This record gives sequence, C-alpha cells and structure tokens, in this order.
Amino acid sequence: MDNQTPIVGIQSNVEMGSLEGRSVIEFEDESLVSPASIVTNKHSFHEASHISSVNGGSANCYKKHIRNSVIDSIKIVVFSAKINILMPFGPLAILVAKFSGNHGLVFFFSLLGIVPLAERLGYATEQLACFTGPTVGGLLNATFGNATELIISIYALRSGMIRVVQQSLLGSILSNMLLVLGCAFFSGGLVFYGREQFFNKATAAVDSSLLLMAVMGLLFPAVLHSTHTELHFGKSELALSRFSSCIMLVAYASYLAFQLKRQKNQYIPVGEGETQTEEGSDDEDDPEISKWESIIWLSILTAWVSVLSEYLVNAIEGASASLKIPVAFISVILLPIVGNAAEHAGAIMFAMKDKLDISLGVAIGSSTQIAMFGIPFCVVAGWVMGHPMDLNFQLFETATLFITVLVVAFMLQDGSSNYLKGLMLILCYLIVAASFFVHIDPSSIEDKPPKPSH
Repeated sequence: MDNQTPIVGIQSNVEMGSLEGRSVIEFEDESLVSPASIVTNKHSFHEASHISSVNGGSANCYKKHIRNSVIDSIKIVVFSAKINILMPFGPLAILVAKFSGNHGLVFFFSLLGIVPLAERLGYATEQLACFTGPTVGGLLNATFGNATELIISIYALRSGMIRVVQQSLLGSILSNMLLVLGCAFFSGGLVFYGREQFFNKATAAVDSSLLLMAVMGLLFPAVLHSTHTELHFGKSELALSRFSSCIMLVAYASYLAFQLKRQKNQYIPVGEGETQTEEGSDDEDDPEISKWESIIWLSILTAWVSVLSEYLVNAIEGASASLKIPVAFISVILLPIVGNAAEHAGAIMFAMKDKLDISLGVAIGSSTQIAMFGIPFCVVAGWVMGHPMDLNFQLFETATLFITVLVVAFMLQDGSSNYLKGLMLILCYLIVAASFFVHIDPSSIEDKPPKPSH
C-alpha cells in the first residue's frame, strides 16, 4: 500500500500538468477505487497548492495555442494559393477611388481584387462542407459559390441600376453553362483522351427542367412587353414578374426539400461537391481548417467582397465610357467571369479527376440556383427597396438564355462527355460574348437615377 500512494500522486501531478480539468476527475476516481484512498486524500491539500501555478501555465499554453492556430489559419487561407497575389488590388482600388477618381482603373483593380476573394470563398465553403452532411455541404457550396454575384447585384439594385442586375445575373447563368462546363468537359476530355467520361443523366434532366422553367418565367414578361398586350400598361408586366418570382422561389424551395430528403443513390442531388460518386467519398481530403475558422473566414471574405462590390458597381458606367466597352458586355461577360472564378477552377479540377458528376453539379447547379433563386430574389428585394425590377430581360437577352439552355440540354441528354463537346460549348460562349460586345442596350444607363450634386 505504501508503494501505491506515491505512484497515484505522481500520476495525478503529471495529468494535472497537461489537462488540469481532466486530472482532477481522474485523481478523484482513482482515490475512490484505490485501497490507499485514505492515505492519498492526506496529500490532496499539498497537491491543491500547485493548482494555481498549473492553471497559470495552462493559460499561457492556451494563449500560445490560439496564437499559433490563428497564424496557421492565415497562412493556409491567405498565403497558400498563388491567385492571392491579386489581393492587394482590392485596397489599391479603394485608394485610386479616393484620390484620383479614375473609373477605369477603379473598375479594373476592383475586378482583379475580387477574383482571389471569390476563389477563397469557395475554398472556405468547401472546408465548412466537410463538417456538415453531404446535402447541406452541397447547398453551402452552391450558395456561397454565388455569393459574389448576389452581393454585386444587391449593390447595383440599391443604386437603381436594374439593367446591370438583370444582365449580370443572366451572364452568370451563361458563363456557368457554357464557359465553366465547356472548360470542364474539354479539360477532362484531354486528360482522358480516347474514351468518354460519364455522369448521372437524372441530375442533368432535373437541372434542364428547372432551367426551362426559369426561361418560361423570363419569357412571358418579355413577350407581353414586346407585343404591347398588357391589360394595364406599365403595371401588368411588373405584377406578372413579381407573381412569377414568388412561384419560382416556391419551386426552388420544393427542389431543396427534395434534395434534402432524397439522399440515396437512386437520385444524386445537384450541386453537391463531395457526394456524387463512391470514389469521391473514398479519397475526400480532410479539412485543413476547423469549422469555426471556416465560418469566421466566410464572414470576413463576404464583408470584403461587399466593400469592393460597391466600388465596382459605382465605377461601371465610368469604366464603360473611358474604356469604350458597352455596359452590356461588362455586365454579361466580365462581371460573371470574376464571380465564377471559384466554380471555374473547381469544375476543371474535378473533371480532370474523372469526377464529372461533381463538375456538373458545380456548373449547372450554380446556374440553377441563380435562375430559380437569385433572379426572383432580386425581384422581391427590389419590390421591398422600391425599385421596380421585373423579369423582362428584353427579347435579345431572353432569346440568348433560351438557346443556351437548349444547347446544353442536348449536350447532356446522353450522359457522356468528351473534349469535342467541351470545345463546342466554349465556342458557343465566344459567340455570345461577341454578340453582347456589339449589342447596344439604351436602357442600361437610363435606369440609374442621377447622382445628387455636392
């Protein structure tokens, strides 16, 4: 018994030095079950005298651990990606706006500054998705993947630039469906040259149906306006747009409910980054940052994107005049390419790993969310703000979307892809880009109210 007592005491002191809370519990448990409990309790006051020093050391260790954790997190998020070399352009855009007022430079620097932020938003979302279920993770990926476009749209809507909102959201859909998906198919086809890659046709069918429904919602207000068959001129078109937007939001909510309930292999939800294939789950990487670090970084990056988006939106018209580029081309082509940077890189990466279901979810799932949630949400937000945004995207833009949805639907109907299909989608996007470069939209500047003179 005499030999057991010092062993128990030493063990308690060692454990208290590492984890004081746990050591006290373990010490008490051992003293209760040990035959030498009475003798051990005599030393409890002596051991308790060391608790204050142990607590002080542990507090210092905890502070050091927190500091090291913050430094490691900054290294991983800020300094690990080469694209982050563009981050200084964000503060530079603010400085140029404050001291020179050159709209062309402000727009260009803001555009470059948002690119790494969009990519890091996608990274932080993927890290957070590792701690959630697969379906919730896919929803997070789709939502924060489109955060940049939605933030830019809200700032433009608040400034009364309704046509910029409509065209930037439309451009995001076109960019995802043609450029992002085309690059994914093309890259995957080159890596796996000589054979076709396959994806789930059920996913493509559901996406195509939702996108066609979105086209229907945009088509009727445009036709109603063009044929001058409104019951109440200037009011029926807006009322129809708001009603259709509410219906589209209900349809998208039903779609999400369908996703969250059907998680079996009979149907693979759209937009899920990590769940489409068994191989994806087998070699899924462990998260590099913790859950709360992911949430904090998402908040910081979203706030910084919001700041730069305000400068970007305010410089659009001045940049259009100084660079002699149509506002329609800036809104439909340039802004979405920046906002889709994360999706673009992710879709290509997964296609080159022969995970086309994930690439399809990233590209087409993002288009579906913009069409069925982003556009109706902006209509409702404009309703609340007092800005009469409607679903009349004009015949030129609506026809472009309609043809794009048809082309992509035909490309996806057989459930296979190769480099030729990817090349065709990329070439289609070049045709769309050229069309908007020569397209004049006279209402793009008229929508913006005059700035008050200082």
